[in-house]
Amino acid sequence: MDPLDAFSPDHDTARARFREAATAAGWTLSTLPLTATGPGGEPLGIDVAWKGAEQPRRAVVVSSGTHGVEGYFGSAVQLSLLEGPWSAVEPPAGDALVMLHAINPYGFAWNRRVNEDNVDLNRNFLLRGQAFAGVDDGYVRLEGLLNPPSPPGGFEAFLLRAVWQIARTGFGALKAAVAVGQYEFPKGLFYGGSGPTESQRLLGDALPRWFGATERVLHLDLHTGMGAWGTCALAVAEDEDSDRVGWLASRFDGVEGLSEAGVLYPIRGALGAWLQEQVPTCTYLCMLAEYGTHPPIKVLAALRGENRAAHWGHAQAPSTLAAKAAMLEAFAPADPGWRRSVVGSALALAEQALATLDDPSPPEQP
Repeated sequence: MDPLDAFSPDHDTARARFREAATAAGWTLSTLPLTATGPGGEPLGIDVAWKGAEQPRRAVVVSSGTHGVEGYFGSAVQLSLLEGPWSAVEPPAGDALVMLHAINPYGFAWNRRVNEDNVDLNRNFLLRGQAFAGVDDGYVRLEGLLNPPSPPGGFEAFLLRAVWQIARTGFGALKAAVAVGQYEFPKGLFYGGSGPTESQRLLGDALPRWFGATERVLHLDLHTGMGAWGTCALAVAEDEDSDRVGWLASRFDGVEGLSEAGVLYPIRGALGAWLQEQVPTCTYLCMLAEYGTHPPIKVLAALRGENRAAHWGHAQAPSTLAAKAAMLEAFAPADPGWRRSVVGSALALAEQALATLDDPSPPEQP
């Protein structure tokens, strides 16, 4: 299908199309239901499409919507796979293909990056023994700029002030202070929560059932919003010189470990290491595929504006609607060239991931 046709206008449509395509292609469907509801009161859940062995030896997982609104892109990729190259695919005997549609369905449904409690899920997957507490001193200094307690509207000097901060401290310092994850400002950006989210608990219960006896999982988690326009950055939550990064780098171009100097940087509560912790006898390789959209300051401004509108604005106010539109453009640009390019790139990644099922040489365990 044309990648442009794979993008849906809303979560409800995307979910229905995903489920219909999975059923038509012969995949088994199930749902991990959430208690939160969508804008029309509709039930929400993480939809799971499965093809292959129930207790697989190896598996490939493709997930979307960890960051809610980014699910427009991730869902388009999953639909394109189900109606295209994976419509008739059969994994090798004993293996499985799995799709997780909208890990954060609330954010997808409400055009937010976060869940119903303002939690950024990719700051919520803390490992055992890690506390849901703490905030960078730099974030504290910038909190008033990032999270103004008033509705959006009127003259806005945020971009000028942000540029001044970058000139003063450098972009790397700003990124480290703001986006690593914070646990002290519940209405603020990049809030990691006060405890496990419902999505985390549901996945934590399911993963041992799915992959407790699995030898290796390769997981593509699809994201947008960081990096140069239309480019893909691939990162694994590992040291750059680890054997696992080396194994992946020999099969995918441009794979890197998380680095403060890279497009993708170390954060607290990221999904990848947590997934490995849930199934410790399995070699679980989670590769975050991040597709660039607009410049980072524009993306941060969109996040700030939408968060401000969500907490302090009126749902139908022009300023709120403008903030929602800016949010959607920041993470799912309407440009046809961007949409065709990134979906095509992600389909190629999924095909490469599928090819690894036949690889007899797993990376060393961490």
